[in-house]
Amino acid sequence: MSGVWWGKTLRVIAIVFMAITAFFTLAGGLGTSCVAFNPTGFGEDMSKLAPFQWLYIVFVVVTTAIGVMGARAVFLLSKGRPNSYRYSVIALVLGAAVGIVHILVSRALRGKSMPVDAVVYTTVLTLAIFLILRIPRLWRGVGGMGAGFDGGAGKLGAAISLLICGALSLTVHVWAAPSHTWGGTNWAAAFLVTSTMFGWGLLLAGAALLLAPSGPAREPVSDRASA
Repeated sequence: MSGVWWGKTLRVIAIVFMAITAFFTLAGGLGTSCVAFNPTGFGEDMSKLAPFQWLYIVFVVVTTAIGVMGARAVFLLSKGRPNSYRYSVIALVLGAAVGIVHILVSRALRGKSMPVDAVVYTTVLTLAIFLILRIPRLWRGVGGMGAGFDGGAGKLGAAISLLICGALSLTVHVWAAPSHTWGGTNWAAAFLVTSTMFGWGLLLAGAALLLAPSGPAREPVSDRASA
């Protein structure tokens, strides 16, 4: 069953969603640093968080670390490394758990929690996709997310992920503006030069990977067998 076209498609979808989730998680963790280290600098709404500044610093550190885990999960999945599926699920569960706590705290303190909500929704959706893949027929179709999956699904998934995340980075000041504008200032554009350079780097890397020749497939290694 591993190698049919729909199995390859599902594997690419899983990798891409994991990459988008990792990108949003990293962006959310790093973005929270503004409020965490300067809660009184963004108007009365955010100043309510000042007494719990320490907690938001914890959110920054933990969420960023989970985002890095997500990025590593994308690499492991694209390479078909042993336990890549399990590692991805652990990262997603941690991201959802921390994100839900973050939402509850923000709603209790200032009555709203965007943009954390969007990150959590994406994380839960990706987790649902990964859990659905464990259905026996689908699991066989994706080759257990292990190595040796022919057709270049891992390479294609990684390339598409880089291209999508590059586009997201280039346009972050646009799509994140509604939830990051206070006092008439779009704080999503605070690091415009950095996000632009990072975005172009991801786009170029994705294009290069997409055009690069595929290497030889390795023998499949199931997630269970590698435990």
